[in-house]
Amino acid sequence: MTTVGEAGEHAVIAAIREAAPSARNGDDAAVLSMTTPNARYIASTDVLVEGRHFSLDWSTPEQVGAKAAVQNFADVEAMGARPTAILMGLSVPEDTDLEVVRGIAKGLRDQGRECAAELVGGDVVGGDSLVISITAMGELGGPGRPLVRSAARPGDVVIAAGRIGHSGAGLDLLKRYGSPSAVPDRFRELVDAHLVPDFSYGRGPVARAAGVNALTDNSDGLIVDLTEIATASNITIDVDEDAIAPSELLMAAADCLDTDPWRWVLAGGEDHTLLGTTPGAPPTGFRRIGTAHRDRGLPVSVGGRQPWLRGGWVSF
Repeated sequence: MTTVGEAGEHAVIAAIREAAPSARNGDDAAVLSMTTPNARYIASTDVLVEGRHFSLDWSTPEQVGAKAAVQNFADVEAMGARPTAILMGLSVPEDTDLEVVRGIAKGLRDQGRECAAELVGGDVVGGDSLVISITAMGELGGPGRPLVRSAARPGDVVIAAGRIGHSGAGLDLLKRYGSPSAVPDRFRELVDAHLVPDFSYGRGPVARAAGVNALTDNSDGLIVDLTEIATASNITIDVDEDAIAPSELLMAAADCLDTDPWRWVLAGGEDHTLLGTTPGAPPTGFRRIGTAHRDRGLPVSVGGRQPWLRGGWVSF
């Protein structure tokens, strides 16, 4: 094993560039070109801390890098934009195996290839713990507006593209069993959904082209994220209980862990499912999960009732 301290800063940077090559990486700053007329930049940043946002006890470095990319690219797509590039800031203890850093870069590279985005630069510093800061760049083509949270309107259909609750279930399974290999095979889909969320690239631009009003992604929990739209737009979102009911797989996992599967659906988060509202029919790849109403004094209801589970991810 070669540690990053033994290799030195320049060798660590070289390993990252080798693992995730880009012709735009190597100078003091990356030059990014727009590919469509009247385009605008989109930028989003997330910080991941080992032991809080990920664990190398059950995630490979490649999975950590891929997950870091997904959660940032999902934010770009939630604006209706197309991801184009990614920057990584890395604080890493000197005794960390160089292969961990190389693996994180490979994970970023592999996820970027799903949407034609490259790792174009970043920084590496020594630190007491492994911390990954990711900045994703995107391109919002044409003169149309971005899909902001404040644009939902009463009468809109509430829509979703992707699974809800799978990542939360996968996390609880990993906590119970300790490693992916120890989790029963029938729940592998849930574990994978937590380790690297399955994100369908291109849904954000499709939604924007189809006239969707508002969009976000399910990162902190369904109720929390829909509340962000409802509050910003001064509306009430009523979610159809049947449309988000736990699947048979979630029910089976809940039985195994002796817990309520609705906890994962309503408060799980980290699925990075796109959530939004549209004045018309759901665009391709989206489904209806509720209706937007004039403000009824409650940001989000489920089946006309106050949500019985309201938790979600918060940093403090």
